[in-house]
Amino acid sequence: MKNFEIEYASKNRVAVTAFIVCAGVGAIATALVKNPAPAIAGAVIGIYFLFAIKVMQPWERVALLRLGRYVGLRGPGLFFIVPVFETISPYVDQRVRVHSVSAESTLTRDTVPVNVDAIVFWMVWNAEKSILEVENFIEAINLSAQTALRESIGRHELAKMITEREVMGQELQRILDEKTNPWGITVQSVEIRDVRIPPSLENAMSQQAQAERERQARVILGQAEVQVSEQFATASRVYNDNPGALHLRGMNMLYEAIREKGAMVLVPSSAIETMGLGGSLATAAIAKQQ
Repeated sequence: MKNFEIEYASKNRVAVTAFIVCAGVGAIATALVKNPAPAIAGAVIGIYFLFAIKVMQPWERVALLRLGRYVGLRGPGLFFIVPVFETISPYVDQRVRVHSVSAESTLTRDTVPVNVDAIVFWMVWNAEKSILEVENFIEAINLSAQTALRESIGRHELAKMITEREVMGQELQRILDEKTNPWGITVQSVEIRDVRIPPSLENAMSQQAQAERERQARVILGQAEVQVSEQFATASRVYNDNPGALHLRGMNMLYEAIREKGAMVLVPSSAIETMGLGGSLATAAIAKQQ
C-alpha cells in the first residue's frame, strides 16, 4: 500500500503543485485583506485540482469510470477528472515486463524430481482488456506461468528437457499466449534458465555417461583393429604375388632400423638370406653402423 501511495504522489506532482499554489495564494490574500474567505476559496480550489489533475507517462494507461460506467482510456499526458463523479483504475504499464517463475520438486515424464527456473517476457497490448477482463493480471500471469511450467515438465523426459530447453520454452510461450490473449496480454518468449536435479541422480548420470564414453572408445578401437587387419591382409596378398616387393620392403625396414645414429640392430643371417640379400648388404649395414 505504501508503494502505491508513493507512486501515486510521484505521478501527480502537477496536482500537488497546483494545490500548493492555490493554498499559498489564498493565504497571501487572507493576510492582505484580513479576511478568511480567500484562504478558504484557495484551499477548496487547491483540493479540487489535487484530485482532478492527472498525469500519465508515455507507457501508462488508465481506465476512466464515470459513476461506475466505463468511459474510455486516458493517457499519456495531462488530463482532468471530475472528483467524486469520475474515478480512474490503477495504472497499467505497457512496457515489456520480466517475471521469474519456478517449479520445485516436479516429476518429469520418467519420474525424476527436478527444480526448474524460467523467465517470462510479456507485455500488455490492450490496456482496456487487461483492466476490465481480469482483476489482477500480474498475479494471473505468475500463477498461469507456474501451472504451465509444471504441466510441461510432466510431459517431457529429463534428457530432452535438459538438451532441448529452447523447444520447451517455445511450447510454454505458446500455451501462455493462448491463455493471456483474451486479457489483452501477449507472452513474447519464455526462457528456461536452470534445470536442477538431485545430487545422487547427478552422480549416477555422470557414471552412466562415463561408461557410455568408455563403450564408444572400445567400439572405435575395435573398428580400427578391423581396418588395420584388412590392410595387412591386402598387403600380404600383394607381397605373396610379388616377391620383389617383399624384398624391397625388407630392405626398407632394415634401413629404417639402422639409420638412427647410435642404434644397433642384430639381423640373423637366415633372415638376410630369406630376403634374398647378399653379404655385401650385410657388410654395408655393419660398416654404416660403425
